[in-house]
Amino acid sequence: MIEKLVRKNILNLKPYTSARDSFLDGILLDANENSLGSTITDAQNLKLNRYPDPAQNQVREKLAKYLNIDKEKLFLGVGSDEIIDLLIRIFCNPGEDSVLITEPTYGMYRVACNINDVKVLSVPLNRNFQINVKNTLKKVQKNTKIIFLCSPNNPTGNLLNKKNVLKIVRNFNGIVVIDEAYIDFCEDHSYINSVKKYKNLVIMRTFSKAWGLAGIRAGYSIADKFITDLLFKIKAPYNLNKLTANAILEALSKVKQKNNFVRKLNLEKDKLIKQLKEIKHVKKVFPSDANFILFKVKKAKDVYVKLASEGIIIRDRSDQPGLEDCLRVSISTEKENNNFIKKLKKVI
Repeated sequence: MIEKLVRKNILNLKPYTSARDSFLDGILLDANENSLGSTITDAQNLKLNRYPDPAQNQVREKLAKYLNIDKEKLFLGVGSDEIIDLLIRIFCNPGEDSVLITEPTYGMYRVACNINDVKVLSVPLNRNFQINVKNTLKKVQKNTKIIFLCSPNNPTGNLLNKKNVLKIVRNFNGIVVIDEAYIDFCEDHSYINSVKKYKNLVIMRTFSKAWGLAGIRAGYSIADKFITDLLFKIKAPYNLNKLTANAILEALSKVKQKNNFVRKLNLEKDKLIKQLKEIKHVKKVFPSDANFILFKVKKAKDVYVKLASEGIIIRDRSDQPGLEDCLRVSISTEKENNNFIKKLKKVI
């Protein structure tokens, strides 16, 4: 069934074959690299003068062990944003097909669709920022190929109801992408074990949040081998560079540190929610399963600008559907969180 969803030119595409698709070791005289070495000191001995492994084998093997899944279901991209773009390019014919999103949600789904000339269908989440399954499936059109869902949702912070999400996966004859960028902060609620059962399910994750690696731009997807193979088919030949791959490998050997980050950030989040609720002029503080908090104040834009003038930079989300007068603050250290509360009380 999924094969019928794929653009015909993608199914028939003969992908670019890079030199490192064939050989990674030996006397490599096949790729016009600089065989004398690199212009910078390579303290990690990564052989930076040579191209990286296009199949991402070492990283996928270690990540597969961490996740306890098959390596063949893993793909790594330049952040989740690259994976979003590739999925749209695989399944959606420009000017013909559509993608459905539930708003408010992560803005890159719409941007990637607009870049690829793919129509965006939008269904509002309810007032608790949950999916209305009936309304969502009713919005689907004949040429709707993908539904993007974000859980925990950005920018609202809440997990989507799992029963409702799986209803959509079962009843939609297309691809359902669940963005789990913030799942490390509530790991028991992942859909990772559902990938075996549902061939049309794609999970996206990132190293930018809990792992503290936003600067390396690395995300990954978990999906059926058929979809994963398509992602490898159309990606840039060497999308995962050696420095990024090495950083991921090092991070995966420090899972305890990542878990400690998560524990500390969740504790600070609970404290910050309590502090925000105690401020008279904060109209509402929304529950959060992520590493940020959405809250509502009067004249949110003014508060945002005044905080910025005090050196406190948060996010104004008041222009998004259903988020009038809402601001979003990321969880930080105890010192920075306290400073934020102090300045908020001053400007509000």
